[in-house]
Amino acid sequence: MVPRAGDQARGALSARHRVAPRAILKRLATWVGLAGLTLAGSGTAHAEWLNLCDRQAKVSASQQDKLFRFGAIIKAELAQSGHKAALMARSGLDLQRFGIRYSHAGVSLQASDNTPWSVRQLYYACDERQPRVYDQGISGFLLGTDNPNVGYISVVFLPEDKADELARAALDKRQALSVLGATYSANAYPFSTRYQNCNQWLIELLAMAWGPAQTRSDAGEPDAPLATLGAPVDVRSQAQSWLKAQAYEPTDIDVGHRWLMWAGAFIPFVHTDDHPQADVDALHLRVSMPAAIEAFVHQRVPQATRVEFCHTEDHVVIHRGWSDLSDGCVPSGEDEVIRLD
Repeated sequence: MVPRAGDQARGALSARHRVAPRAILKRLATWVGLAGLTLAGSGTAHAEWLNLCDRQAKVSASQQDKLFRFGAIIKAELAQSGHKAALMARSGLDLQRFGIRYSHAGVSLQASDNTPWSVRQLYYACDERQPRVYDQGISGFLLGTDNPNVGYISVVFLPEDKADELARAALDKRQALSVLGATYSANAYPFSTRYQNCNQWLIELLAMAWGPAQTRSDAGEPDAPLATLGAPVDVRSQAQSWLKAQAYEPTDIDVGHRWLMWAGAFIPFVHTDDHPQADVDALHLRVSMPAAIEAFVHQRVPQATRVEFCHTEDHVVIHRGWSDLSDGCVPSGEDEVIRLD
């Protein structure tokens, strides 16, 4: 995904590319995308041969204009909320065959150094072969979608005390980097420190913000750039132990086909050696996905509220509450509709 003007990423690469799989690899790439895959850069030799670090699909001037207008609606909702932080997830690759709408999540911060309400998130830099944490404005975050004509955004607002705790942890670079894993895996197992994916970084950051004091760390320098310092294993272990004790349930994904499990062995950012062997044998992988994170927050913080946004080529729908917005961006009940044409 490539941030546009005004959405510069702190400490990020000068050029970024998202996953744009070719048709012949689409089914495999869909499975690869299960973990909220967010790739950037021109691609390693391993990734290039599969074209999984390809250039961003072209967006027409009309599509870009509507995405920016969609982003302005979301940003207005954030600004009017009175909160300092919110969880934000977006649709990306088409994962409907797995029953998954949202693939990638981060934390949107009112006080971001980048621009108000930028999304702090993890992405994988293909050319550096390592994960990084960076900030991206709302418009740039939206441009990371796989389909510029139809897209979904989910925002979870937290009560003031929980939002303040999360904002402090996310904005403190030492804290944000202390739960950054050194090795990326798109389908990382949530209770192992061997690898990490983008959504796993977010849930471990939540654990640091809301968990006991021992999950917090002074690793890194206060003014260090958001980059790849790599988390001490004990910090991530403590965060994961707290999540397990709080009954965090990652998404259980039915891979469905053994050949997909086998094919994953040939992609450098997909692994199964961190997953329990019983899960691998059963062709089920437990992975941190935005829906699992939202469910955990809803269970632990009942006062949290949720707003879902979607857009088509001619309208935006705003849906409030913990029920799911209808497929196809079709309004129902008391949903608000804003015309884009």
